[in-house]
Amino acid sequence: MKKIYIENINSINETAKQFVEIIKSLDGKVFCFNGKMGAGKTTFIKAICNIMGVIDNVNSPTFSIINEYATVNDEIIYHFDCYRINKIQEALDLGAEEYLYSGNYCFIEWAENIAPLLPNSYININIIEQENGSRIIEII
Repeated sequence: MKKIYIENINSINETAKQFVEIIKSLDGKVFCFNGKMGAGKTTFIKAICNIMGVIDNVNSPTFSIINEYATVNDEIIYHFDCYRINKIQEALDLGAEEYLYSGNYCFIEWAENIAPLLPNSYININIIEQENGSRIIEII
């Protein structure tokens, strides 16, 4: 397990740079972001996408469930928000398996709602909010 820290919102891009350096050395491309509501999952994913060169507007896929972003290097990143998924069939109907097994980076919020569909090589990212407002990012 590796840990990195977001001291405050002003340091989020620096932490995102550290995160991207770490994940590029890992085998998997599916990342499950875990944390309480309001822990900063979407905000951190936005910063990561910025560092990875996303040219699209990055926003929460709460209602669309899956957003697709293009990067300056012609790569595709998928951003899932599975909070509203109640049944696996809903994810299947959206084509979630095609995205998850595409070989592209997938950043997933509320992944527990689609757990049976996740590849064996997914990587958990825990975001833990501290009393002082900082965050601990655990890469497991």
